[in-house]
Amino acid sequence: MILTTHILSGALVGAEIKNPFYVAVISIIVHFLLDLFPHGDYLNKKSRLKDFWKVAIDLVIGFSLVAVIIFIRGGTSSNGLSIGNVAIGIIFSLLPDFTTFLYRYLNMEFLKPVKNFHESLHCYENGVPEREFRLKNNLWDILISLISLIILISLH
Repeated sequence: MILTTHILSGALVGAEIKNPFYVAVISIIVHFLLDLFPHGDYLNKKSRLKDFWKVAIDLVIGFSLVAVIIFIRGGTSSNGLSIGNVAIGIIFSLLPDFTTFLYRYLNMEFLKPVKNFHESLHCYENGVPEREFRLKNNLWDILISLISLIILISLH
């Protein structure tokens, strides 16, 4: 999944659940569950640090969407939207991908079991055509992102 999808789903978890501990745990679980859906990725095993401009754009889009929703909603806990819980949801929804980054690019070997588990959840192996970043491979990303956006916007 692209990071925007994980950001929006984590924000949704944070907006819907009041206990920050549960937000953190459920956001990680949701990340892993979303990765079970077939999807493309714009980075693969051959990607280098110079390719991370794509990550930056993805993060900007995801954080901007959440910021606009918080701005529109007023961003207070009185209307049921806790900015702190939304932030926790986002951080922990990105954590599995961050651990993969730390393992792969900063050689943090102790994270290998997490990286291996994370990669085992994907339908297709990293580097195959089904994991390339293109429209037909990212329909689940689009659908999940739209559903998360609609729910976040329509929360009471």
